[in-house]
Amino acid sequence: MALALDKDKKDKKDKPESADQAGPEYAVRLDHVSKSFGRPGRQQLVLDDISLDVAPGEFVTLLGASGCGKSTLLNLTAGLDAASAGTISVPGGRPALMFQDHALFPWLTAGRNIELALRLRGLPKNERRPEAERLLALVRLQGAYGKRVHELSGGMRQRVALARALAQDSQLLLMDEPFAALDAITRDVLHEELTRIWNETGVSVLFVTHNVREAVRLAQRVVLLSSRPGRIVHEWEVRIDQPRRIEDAEVSALSVEITERLREEIRRHGQQ
Repeated sequence: MALALDKDKKDKKDKPESADQAGPEYAVRLDHVSKSFGRPGRQQLVLDDISLDVAPGEFVTLLGASGCGKSTLLNLTAGLDAASAGTISVPGGRPALMFQDHALFPWLTAGRNIELALRLRGLPKNERRPEAERLLALVRLQGAYGKRVHELSGGMRQRVALARALAQDSQLLLMDEPFAALDAITRDVLHEELTRIWNETGVSVLFVTHNVREAVRLAQRVVLLSSRPGRIVHEWEVRIDQPRRIEDAEVSALSVEITERLREEIRRHGQQ
């Protein structure tokens, strides 16, 4: 029996994958996406003709001045709102979304918050607690299953929120400035943890931030949006080996270049 199984595995490995068997070329594709708000005749264009692919397993950060539409783009991708024009395709199903605020239910324990996501995913009841504990261990919160939200520090709450997002078992994780409210040391630790989890899980990440160094430290690619209406004005591939430190010379040098381009966009917007 073992020999037969081994042969089957070998045959499958040696057989070329058909187009149907091959995985998707992207985790998300935005194709000429625009978004306007307001009543007909008095609409304000927030996003204009955005085309962007995130490859499977890729980590992409979105940068731009306040009000350029970064969070709107994330909400459209998450399916929380509809684009005014263009299409958004997520082959792996509904993405997971992590907000700036942890958005945990205070009357539930850390473990129960995660179990709620597992329940919505359809996981059987008897499997939820073991999976919740596994996810807590993944974010290095072993033993925190029974802790209430008020017993957790800000960094611990964001770890639980990350575990809850991962509980959705999505191939795409959307993160809307999840570390913005944390102190510098806690944020630095969570950068390391997020990089480790991304490497371990292979999930694709689309991460919104105002922090240029954060963007460079985390991402494989940094995408800059113009001031409103938001358009993609430049992209940078980050060819710096991980793990990175926010104070590394290469991170600093690329951050300076990106910051100058961001300032140009802010000045341009101020002159309109």
